[in-house]
Amino acid sequence: MQHVKIPQDRIGVLIGEGGETMRRIESRAGVRLDIDSENGKVAIEQVGDPVDALKGPDIVEAIGRGFAPEDALTLLDDDMRMFDLVDIGAVARNSKDMKRKKGRLIGENGRTRELMEELTGAMVVIYGSTLGIIGSPKQTKIVREAAERLLDGAPHGSVYSFLERKHNELKREGLDYHRYPGGT
Repeated sequence: MQHVKIPQDRIGVLIGEGGETMRRIESRAGVRLDIDSENGKVAIEQVGDPVDALKGPDIVEAIGRGFAPEDALTLLDDDMRMFDLVDIGAVARNSKDMKRKKGRLIGENGRTRELMEELTGAMVVIYGSTLGIIGSPKQTKIVREAAERLLDGAPHGSVYSFLERKHNELKREGLDYHRYPGGT
C-alpha cells in the first residue's frame, strides 16, 4: 500500500462525477483507492497487474498537481511515460519571489509553458508551487532542465534556443512524438 497526499481542491477531480474518475483509475491501473476527503490523503492498494499498479501513485499525484485525469492516465499507455515534479517553492525565497518564478515558467500569455510542451512533446502543468511533467524520460529531462534554467534566472531567449536545439535532437532521434501517443 502506498500513500499520496493531494490538495483539497483536487479531491473532487480525482473522484469525478459520481466516482467515475476514481473507478476508471482503479480499473485501468489495477488499484483500489481509499480517499480521505478531510485531509487529502489517498491510500493506493495494488489489486491487479503489478506493473500497471506501480503507476497508480503517479496518476493520483499528477491529478493532484493539476493534470486532467485523461492526461494522467496516459502514464499507462506507454511503459516509457513518466511523471516528474519540479518544486518551485524549494527555490523561492518568499511569496513574492514564488510569484515571479511561476510567472517566468508560465511566460507571457502562457507562451513559455506552451513552448515547453510544443518543442518536447511532454505535457506541462504549473499548479500551486510545482511544475508537473508527463512524458518520456528524455522529454521530461529536457523540460526539467529548461525550467531549472528559468528558475536560475536565465534569459527566456536562451532557454527557447535550448528547447529548439533539443527539439531538433529529438527529431533526429525519431523521438519527436507529440503530446498524446499516436495523437496530434
